[in-house]
Amino acid sequence: MINKIIAIDFDGTIVDDKYPEIGKAKIFAFETMRQLQNDGYRLTLWTYRSGKTLNEAVEFCRKNGIEFYAINNSFEGEDYDKTTHSRKINADIFVDDRNLGGFPGWSDVYQIITKKIELSVSTNGTQAPKKKKKGFFGL
Repeated sequence: MINKIIAIDFDGTIVDDKYPEIGKAKIFAFETMRQLQNDGYRLTLWTYRSGKTLNEAVEFCRKNGIEFYAINNSFEGEDYDKTTHSRKINADIFVDDRNLGGFPGWSDVYQIITKKIELSVSTNGTQAPKKKKKGFFGL
């Protein structure tokens, strides 16, 4: 059991960015998220959306077979208190179209997460996958 948390953005990552509308689902987005859940990862929806637009995004994902571990929180049921909590949520991995170098696509996301591949940005601005070096214990 992996039990790592992946925070995933909605607009531009799960769907094409049409905010405040819901864009077309990205190729392999829901298949990949379902596989990650089957592999033991906990998925958190981490999005700018709130209120009605957030509810629409959550329902869209639910209709496509994805239930999130938490939504815009570190864990389900967390009550955000700005005097004691940070807005940065707890996650092991963040998947967002606003990453340096942009969004690589869901098939690459799955490979990067499961094969522990690091991305490096070349001098011409493109992403080049780089195998992560194994540590002392081969991890």
